[in-house]
Amino acid sequence: MTPSLILAALWALGANILAMLPSRDNHWRRAYGLIIVGIPILGYVTFQNGPWVGMAVLLAGMWMLRWPVIYLGRWTKRLMQGKTAAED
Repeated sequence: MTPSLILAALWALGANILAMLPSRDNHWRRAYGLIIVGIPILGYVTFQNGPWVGMAVLLAGMWMLRWPVIYLGRWTKRLMQGKTAAED
């Protein structure tokens, strides 16, 4: 197992532990921190193991942080349709 995959597995373990702890802001600060830490790890995994393994790790990360991904998709859809937040 390469060092990048070990880091990705530790990231996933840390994300699961953080999800179990109570939070006042519905885990959003933790999600932002996990994204900031996870992007370089994803690049390292892709560099060391190739694009297919990188895509698998990306999908796993998106599965774990699905609410930020859902909100990003909704925000992008709103931008493409030309709506503002006040119109919703």
